[in-house]
Amino acid sequence: MKLIFKGVVQGVGFRPTIYRVAQELKLKGYVLNNGSEVEVVIDKNEDIFLKKLRTHLPSTALITEVLRQPDNRIFRDFRILHSKDGERHSRIPVDVCTCDDCLKEIFDTKNKRYQYPFTNCTVCGARFSLVTDVPYDRERTSMNDFPLCNSCKKEYKNPLDRRYHAQTISCPNCGPTYRLYDDKKNDLDCEHAIKRFAKHLDSGCIGVMKSLGGMHLCCTLEQLSRFRKWYHQPQKAFAIMVRNIETAEKYADITKKEREFLLSKQRPIVLVQKKTAELASPGLNTIGLYLPYTGTHHILFSYLKADALVMTSANIPGEPMIIHNEDAFSLNAEIYLLHNRDIPNRIDDSVVRIWNDHTFFLRKSRGFIPDPLPVSYQSRVLAVGAEENICGAVSSEKQVYMTQHIGNGRYYHSLKFLEQSLRHLMKLTIHDHHIDAVTMDLHPNYETKRIAELFAKEFSVLCTAVQHHWAHAASLLVDNAVDESVVLTLDGLGYGADGTFWGGEVLTADFHGFERVGHLENISLLGGDQATKDPRRLVFAIFNTFKKEKYFSGDEADVLKKLMSTSPQSSSFGRILDALSCYLDICTKRTYDGEPAMKLERYLASGKPTISFEAKVKQGIVQTIDVFQQLDEIAKPKYSEKQKADIAFSFVKAIIDSLTDIAVECAQKKGIETIGLTGGVSYNIPIVDMVATQVKKTNLSFLVHHRVPNGDGGIAVGQNAIVGHCIS
Repeated sequence: MKLIFKGVVQGVGFRPTIYRVAQELKLKGYVLNNGSEVEVVIDKNEDIFLKKLRTHLPSTALITEVLRQPDNRIFRDFRILHSKDGERHSRIPVDVCTCDDCLKEIFDTKNKRYQYPFTNCTVCGARFSLVTDVPYDRERTSMNDFPLCNSCKKEYKNPLDRRYHAQTISCPNCGPTYRLYDDKKNDLDCEHAIKRFAKHLDSGCIGVMKSLGGMHLCCTLEQLSRFRKWYHQPQKAFAIMVRNIETAEKYADITKKEREFLLSKQRPIVLVQKKTAELASPGLNTIGLYLPYTGTHHILFSYLKADALVMTSANIPGEPMIIHNEDAFSLNAEIYLLHNRDIPNRIDDSVVRIWNDHTFFLRKSRGFIPDPLPVSYQSRVLAVGAEENICGAVSSEKQVYMTQHIGNGRYYHSLKFLEQSLRHLMKLTIHDHHIDAVTMDLHPNYETKRIAELFAKEFSVLCTAVQHHWAHAASLLVDNAVDESVVLTLDGLGYGADGTFWGGEVLTADFHGFERVGHLENISLLGGDQATKDPRRLVFAIFNTFKKEKYFSGDEADVLKKLMSTSPQSSSFGRILDALSCYLDICTKRTYDGEPAMKLERYLASGKPTISFEAKVKQGIVQTIDVFQQLDEIAKPKYSEKQKADIAFSFVKAIIDSLTDIAVECAQKKGIETIGLTGGVSYNIPIVDMVATQVKKTNLSFLVHHRVPNGDGGIAVGQNAIVGHCIS
């Protein structure tokens, strides 16, 4: 009998496990990697074999499908055969943290891998970040540059060893090494490089550390003020890596579900309720924490006096994370810890936030990519996403694969990274590397359009533009395996079907079309993009509609008034939140994307509905400007923090309730059973709670995200699904 296994079955110790189970059952035949699948032939007892195999699966393996085919060949024994190129429909293994067995070796003074940071085995370590092609064998990884020593060869060939056929096996005698460099690029040698790097960090240096899938900028928390000035990021939140889970609980209140994610093998950054370290995330009620996930991290913390480090992606703002050693010095840090293994696929740390038992991905990358989502169409569609926080997506054989987090598509190097990542996904998942269609955002000026057109021309296929918020809604449908819903799509800005900028929408949506059944009232974006950077302009535009001046007067006000009739119009809920944050003097200047609205969340979280605002609805349009006028009628020269919180909560709840009421009424009228919430605003937990509370009063189900990012990182999945359904 021939058995074809699909799923996470390569690079995770799957073949060695099959070998051991076959030996135990005295079976004859073989196992090999075939494309991205695993092929097994056994001479008898396949049901017993499968049952035993499932009970002995490696922790990172996952069987999604087993195909059975007759095979009556006769074998004398059971062997692991050399891989062959075949179908490419199974999952590529993701990068996971160093396992407990390898950690014991790293800190065992008698072990040959004592203090060796690249220690790994069949169930742990780098995978996607170093894979160049499938089948997953050493020659198709960046470990191909490091021939095995005799000692490692013995482990590799011993069926009883946990490193049997571990493709990334190495030791200090044959594997990669770290070296230390100063700010003048002087090589400070490799002797005790990590220990010396730790000493530099403890003494106050800002460092660059090369990890498995990229590089980190790091410093102790005591250096945060200096780090912010040096990095020109006065307010942006930085992720903090902590020594262990006990240290994490010192910095934050952590729920059971958040604890599980912090300790998971994927080791994402988890946004948790902040207790201390205000400077890590100024003005926010959350802090991003994560635990060491590589041997390097564990060794580093064993020498550090500090129990926590700022550990953020090493990149020039707006550019992709740096992966090449020579490029690292462009950051002008003070100390560098670099290794000599190439990184074929850069991959940022993933970022998650938990709502009840649901996982919201702010950034889906290391540990979770590539993780395919099931779809119902066969078409091979390539999607390039939107423009900021982008991911691409490729579909093949009823699965859609996301690229890792790419970044900001306005930058040339990010666009090249997007192109390379899409090509790599195609290489791993599509045997003949051909696609049937390309899709992109409707916005005529998004730079990602260039990448879409490049692929469309190369493969001579149709390139289709998909409206931004329809793509958001479709991504939610894919995430929940439903075909239609009434969806609140709430975000910053997206190019609308009418040429204005949407962002506070109620859509009825399926994969073949959508209807805009409600939205927020348009406001003027004075100066276009400048209004998103200076929320005072939003407040001025809103209040000018009822003949009031805010923040600007005299000649400045006259100029802005002249812009009112020619500026872009937007129904964005994100801009309403920005304006409210500015009006309440919570954040009057944006220094990073989403800052005013994000800082408002802390007030929403503690506020009470003590003020009666009414968000009237006229012909499906929520009258937000009138709500601001109601706010102005109760204005005070100065608000206490509690008053700000209560005003913010009451104000936002009035608008959310009206939008949700529109959605509920539409769903009930059309016989649709679900109300969904998607878009960047849906990361705001108090707002999610508001919508959930309203929907709970009905007999409708509430849909939120689980595996697809709520924000623009999920757009490509929606684009892909819409075009995939249309051409199937």
